[in-house]
Order: sequence, then C-alpha cells, then structure tokens
Amino acid sequence: MATPGSAEPVVTVEAPAKLTLTLRVTGVRPDGYHLLDAEMVTLDLADTLEFGPGDGLEVSGDDAAQTLAGSDNLVCQALMAVGRRAEVRLEKRIPTGAGLGGGSADAAAVLRWAGVSDLDVAARLGADVPFCLVGGRARVTGVGEQVEPLPFEDVAGRAHTLLTPPFRVLTPLVYRTWDRLGGPTADGPNDLEPAALVLEPRLAEWRDRLGDATGQKPVLAGSGGTWFVPGAYPGDGRRVVRIAR
Repeated sequence: MATPGSAEPVVTVEAPAKLTLTLRVTGVRPDGYHLLDAEMVTLDLADTLEFGPGDGLEVSGDDAAQTLAGSDNLVCQALMAVGRRAEVRLEKRIPTGAGLGGGSADAAAVLRWAGVSDLDVAARLGADVPFCLVGGRARVTGVGEQVEPLPFEDVAGRAHTLLTPPFRVLTPLVYRTWDRLGGPTADGPNDLEPAALVLEPRLAEWRDRLGDATGQKPVLAGSGGTWFVPGAYPGDGRRVVRIAR
C-alpha cells in the first residue's frame, strides 16, 4: 500500500450491508434470470476497503477465510468492470453467504471509489450491487437493476436483530431449488424462504433459535442464511443492527 509521502494516497471506502425486508419473485426471464420485487435497506454493519497504488487484494477480518480470493472475488470483478487497478485491503465484517449482500457491498464500494454510478454496470456484477450502490431504502425490481428510493425517515435508526448460522447458503443454488420446486411463494415476506429451507434444512434450527429467544417469527434475509426480527434482542450470537443511510 502507499506509504507516507507517496503520490497516490490510500482511499478508504465503507461498504454497508443490506437487509432485504421483503422479497417476491415475480417471474423468470428467458435467459434464466429471476425477476424480483423487493424492499431493501442499508445497515450500519459494513466492510471497509482501502484502495492504494498497485495491484492485488488482501482480505482480513473474522470472515476472511470464507471470502473468495482472486478473480472470483467481486472486488476484482468490479475493478475489471471499470478498467481500474488498485491494491485493495478488504476488512470483512459482513458474514459471507449470509444474505446480507457482503460481496455486493464490496463491489459497490469499488464503483463508488471509481466514480461510477451507472446501475447497468452494477447490475452486471450482481443483482444486489445496484441497491448497494444507491443505498438507503428502496424498492428493487427487475433483476435488481431498477432501484426506486423510498422515504428513509420512516425507518431511520430502526433496530433489527440478526442470527447468522456458521455455514454458507449459496444464492444460485437457492434459485435453482426455487425453480425445481415450481416457484413456490411464502406465507411470510420472502418467497425464497421455502427453497432455502429445502436446500439447507439446518436453517430451520437457527430460525427456531431466534424465534424462541425473541418471541417473534423470524424472516430469512434474502437467499439466506441469516434470520432477522425487528427490535433489539442482544445475546447468544445475535447481532443488533440499525437501518442507516
């Protein structure tokens, strides 16, 4: 990374997580991409990226071992998409494979660092990247590329409690399971929940843990595997977060 006195200073960019409060799968395009109608909000849980001169990616933090390395990492893909090079230090705080948009948030941070606000560029990197680039609170439709900001003041600072199991749930496999099951809808606000539970039955145990501890009905975050409930219920592996800009 750059040292004191270097011509190019290190630039630090925050990459906030997102929480999908509601998710409906409204159809499937001929190319296989799924159409969504979702409400997403930005959380005060964030990764941190430091950009300096050079080329490479260094990952640290509690979830570093679970983070994809090399060209498969969305940070590297985002750099390629905007035609930029940098040596990046990524500190992971957002759990990987948890439905909280960690990789998408990191990719969006690269776009912000590069001064790119084009949602089509963001959408080519992943369905959650456009929202992570815009942030706040929004209705997200299409395959994720249509982001309609919603009033933020209604939800500002509202607390939610998360419980993330110690295993990853892969989004592409959840969608394939949803297809295989014939496109089920959910009784609750997340249409991917039935498919995620079929793909990874262990999710039910973690849902019940959070439900028993809070007396509320947990909702799956995105494609999983994090469960969440509104309100603050700290303790026993639970994480309290707040909706942020």
